[in-house]
Amino acid sequence: MATVENRKPEQIQHLNDIKSVADTRDRKAFERLFDHFVPLLRAFSLSAQPGAYILADEVAQEVMIKVWKKAHTYNPDVASVSTWIFTLARNARIDYLRKNSRHQSDIDPENVWGDLVDEGNDPFLAAQQKRNETMIRDSLAELPEEQKTALMKVYMEGKTHKEVATDLGLPLGTVKSRIRLALHKMAISVTR
Repeated sequence: MATVENRKPEQIQHLNDIKSVADTRDRKAFERLFDHFVPLLRAFSLSAQPGAYILADEVAQEVMIKVWKKAHTYNPDVASVSTWIFTLARNARIDYLRKNSRHQSDIDPENVWGDLVDEGNDPFLAAQQKRNETMIRDSLAELPEEQKTALMKVYMEGKTHKEVATDLGLPLGTVKSRIRLALHKMAISVTR
């Protein structure tokens, strides 16, 4: 664990925010944690299981509920805030998979985050991947530039909505609306 002197300003902010949530149920501090970590948690889940958007959303929601309810259990001497939150995410993902499994499996939930097998030689998967890439590229091309820019900053650059708002000099609500509209338009475009 990094000493206080070695922590980055962002880590210090996260530490202060988690303490504020634990001590005074500070909603603004929780909002900052939420805005920073939810996109990262979703990306973390989707990197392990591409296309599992419901799982990613459920895990992100479950983790942030636990952060709100269990902030008082966080110990800065044991782990950084992000390590603690991603440990909650790992456990929430395992719990979700166990609870929602429809059949018995030989897969060990402890190894869910293990190495992925390269399926690059499967022609069906390669064709499906190419089709998906084309659909996404075409859907992005149809978006207004301001929606495309906001969407790319969040999902390609990994920035939070608040960081995008700062980068673009826009109100946070405007950025969130643009991203929501872009995702909605892309979903409609893909289902046509």
